[in-house]
Amino acid sequence: MNFYKEFGLLLRACYPLIYIPTTEEERLEKAIATVAQKLGNRNVYVWDFVSGYQDNPNFKGFGKRNPLQALEFITDKVPERAGGIFILRDFHRFLEDISVSRQLRNLARNLKSQPKNIVIVAPQIEIPAELTEVLTVVDFPLPTAPEIRTEIQRLIGATEQNLSEQLLDELVRSARGLSLERIRRVLTMAIATHGRLEPEDAELILEEKRQSIRQTQILDFYPATEQISDIGGLDNLKDWLLRRGGAFGERARAYGLPHPRGLLLVGIQGTGKSLTAKAIAHHWHLPLLRLDVGRLFGGLVGESESRTRQTVELAEALSPCILWIDEIDKGFAGIDGKGDSGTTSRVFGTFINWLAEKQSPVFVVATANNIRALPPEMLRKGRFDEVFFVGLPSREEREAIFKVHLARLRPHNLGSYDIQRLAYETPEFSGAEIEQTIIEAMHIGFSQNRDFVTDDILEAASQIIPLAKTAQEQIQFLQQWVEAGKARLASKNTSLSDRIQSHLN
Repeated sequence: MNFYKEFGLLLRACYPLIYIPTTEEERLEKAIATVAQKLGNRNVYVWDFVSGYQDNPNFKGFGKRNPLQALEFITDKVPERAGGIFILRDFHRFLEDISVSRQLRNLARNLKSQPKNIVIVAPQIEIPAELTEVLTVVDFPLPTAPEIRTEIQRLIGATEQNLSEQLLDELVRSARGLSLERIRRVLTMAIATHGRLEPEDAELILEEKRQSIRQTQILDFYPATEQISDIGGLDNLKDWLLRRGGAFGERARAYGLPHPRGLLLVGIQGTGKSLTAKAIAHHWHLPLLRLDVGRLFGGLVGESESRTRQTVELAEALSPCILWIDEIDKGFAGIDGKGDSGTTSRVFGTFINWLAEKQSPVFVVATANNIRALPPEMLRKGRFDEVFFVGLPSREEREAIFKVHLARLRPHNLGSYDIQRLAYETPEFSGAEIEQTIIEAMHIGFSQNRDFVTDDILEAASQIIPLAKTAQEQIQFLQQWVEAGKARLASKNTSLSDRIQSHLN
């Protein structure tokens, strides 16, 4: 149900107190005015702390700097049978006041039989416990593609420019996920710069989008330059990804394919899980958003749930995109035992419900090191398309990993390194440990004013204790877990039992 239908239904059903979290006051008030006009029996009154009530000359300035008086206006100044929508800007700041809270609860009871509705507009949800039962929270989504298209066409009206359909589509796609005010600002700047809109202006929009995402302090717009070819080994996983490369296009929709939902990558640290997330975004030409689960949790009542909804809304507005959740096991570990009044459980419930029910093309790539810390609900079918186990690389995969790193660092001298010997001498090394070994070898060579050689890499490797030696219990548990059919192997080379057993011997 879209906002107009939901809000109109609440008005007709005489919901007295409505709370709408949004920073887009102007756009929201226009939407409310549209709904009020369709109903035909609602006048719109707008109040804020500095100016009081506005628009109506008979009450201009009434309730200025007095939130309690702003509420008394609803019953004392407007006749009982007169319809009205009373928009109270930033009113969340006064809800902790006992007199304001009590008056709102009185109004909630008295307005049920009157065509009057109070709408609290705030940038975030801050509702005290005594008002949770009387306030109805309604989400106001970011602009849809048709709204953005209409706004762009309005802005270029003064330039007499005829945009090609291709450029218009590109600008609309780039602007998804921004507020209408931000879209106006960046496009107005583009028009002021060269008098028209150009294809390169899409990059200006993307920069504004990065700024918007940074300001949320929840998501990061992550640059993805890594390629599938930068991943050594993991052939099963790469084949799976390559088959789905075109699944976000219109041809796939016409074929009847649903949008891919996502992946859960499980394995010990340093085996290439995060690298895979970055490579997927680059290969599929989709923006990469990184979510730090820890940032979802705030100290104020209702703040964590609000941040979760904001994250979901922003990711869907930016779709198609990749949402990368690194080390998800740490964010939701042991939720049943956390003494936070159920906040973690509610956030987790909201998140996994979205994973199961989302229809938008947001491809979620979650990584986990400790599968035992994940709640069982996260592993249930329907949350992700597939769960892959990313294990320690085989000898053939270690050769591929050495080759990837050395080809990047010494492309002119690659043939001078004995890659087969390097792979043989590093049997328990993860991809991250192989990279660190090469870096240490470079320090050895640099300190002696020469290029690093195979023997330097072997010397560096002899000084590193692989994580596999200190994580044998975790590896054994993963072996049993994968062999029970809980996940697919990301690699083709050798069986899981043979590979893990070789690390344990």
